[in-house]
Amino acid sequence: MDVEKRQEGMEEETRQKDAEGEGKDAKSRAEGLGIVVFGAVFVDVKGYPLSQYIPGGKNAGRVIQVHGGVSRNVAEDIANVELRPTFISIVDEGGMGTDVIRKLQRHRVNTDYIRRVEGGLGTWLAVFNNEGDVVASISGRPDLSEISDILKEHGEEIISRADSVVLEIDMDSAILKQIFSLSEKYRKKIYAVVSNMSIAMERRDLLKRTDCIVCNEQEAGLLFSENYEGRSPEELEKELLEKVQLAKIPRMIVTMGERGAVYAEQSGASGRCPSKRVHVIDTTGAGDAFFAGVAIGLTYGKGLCGACEIGSRLAASVICTKENVSPRFLPEELGLPAGLRSS
Repeated sequence: MDVEKRQEGMEEETRQKDAEGEGKDAKSRAEGLGIVVFGAVFVDVKGYPLSQYIPGGKNAGRVIQVHGGVSRNVAEDIANVELRPTFISIVDEGGMGTDVIRKLQRHRVNTDYIRRVEGGLGTWLAVFNNEGDVVASISGRPDLSEISDILKEHGEEIISRADSVVLEIDMDSAILKQIFSLSEKYRKKIYAVVSNMSIAMERRDLLKRTDCIVCNEQEAGLLFSENYEGRSPEELEKELLEKVQLAKIPRMIVTMGERGAVYAEQSGASGRCPSKRVHVIDTTGAGDAFFAGVAIGLTYGKGLCGACEIGSRLAASVICTKENVSPRFLPEELGLPAGLRSS
């Protein structure tokens, strides 16, 4: 009899927990989705030399494997500012895919729309020198076509509840057109980052519909058919303003490594943002963190200058560690209102 009572009690407790979970799910569906991030997930395989790096030679060292990918990093960076972004992506069906999802969930990234498919993870292999810079890399991108199906099934509910939309502008053009169409329908700002400018150059029509695009000086040179190597920030700022106005790109930020970043917009405004001085250990993920900071700032009320300041702060926090993402910050540390999405 006692056993039966205990069993009944356990079943009742389970029913209560299920009811509570359903209530939380319903509440989550009714709330906004924060900044919505679209893109791929990669596994980063990184090699560090134990002694002086020899280009073209054999190097003894340490090899580590971490979760990566521009968009995945950006989603986690946003979450680490106590915000609650939503990540739209795919992972594989194996243990690594499970690990990726669990880590994002621990950082309170909404993973409700992540799909699991065979071959859903990309791979990035990189070798670093003694200064922490990448000297060689190669990547294999995953097929993101499943994201198109996610948009067909849930696109309206995702975009309508987004605070803003973040994406890689070199994604498949059909997927990008779906995202842009829905974002324009619901008047959501789109912030884009470049991970492959050779592909992004084929999307110039979409750049004019992007609220802000972020790239580095080499990528900007490819986009505008110029060589910006050796340009000072003052010189690049002036040239960028001219190019942005001619190309009718609403707003653009170009990062210049340790020399900071420059920005310009259609209205004629432009400026420069210096970088933070820190000890460099590993530059991987710094650009992603900078972009995440820019997207956060622009989404929640900052102008280009203020957004670049946030980006520089997050990028500096990544460079001085071996992690791909920034450590945790409170919104008010970055000049943002407290509790933007702290629930």
